[in-house]
Amino acid sequence: MKFYHKAQDGRTEFADRIDLLFRGVEIATGSMREHRYDIVMKQLQSMVGADPEDPGFKYFLLAMQAGMPPHGGFGMGLERLTQKMLGLNNVKEASLFPRDINRLAP
Repeated sequence: MKFYHKAQDGRTEFADRIDLLFRGVEIATGSMREHRYDIVMKQLQSMVGADPEDPGFKYFLLAMQAGMPPHGGFGMGLERLTQKMLGLNNVKEASLFPRDINRLAP
């Protein structure tokens, strides 16, 4: 479970989330997101051990402080889906600008 996932009531080690698999590969992950600032702060510190003052969390936490309605979402891996639909051997073949340890910029 990620620190921004909403934990199930009474079973805090679990979150309501899904994984969409296509031909044996995860192409989308979705979940309900935690919308309460105090709980996000608690989970950020206890689950990740992160400092809320870290610049990487600044804008996310500012939005949370302003108020967030209950919400969910998903992220789809379009390159993974394209790879599987076209029968390509490697996901890099489905990406316009693939990244690896030798290529970090286009």
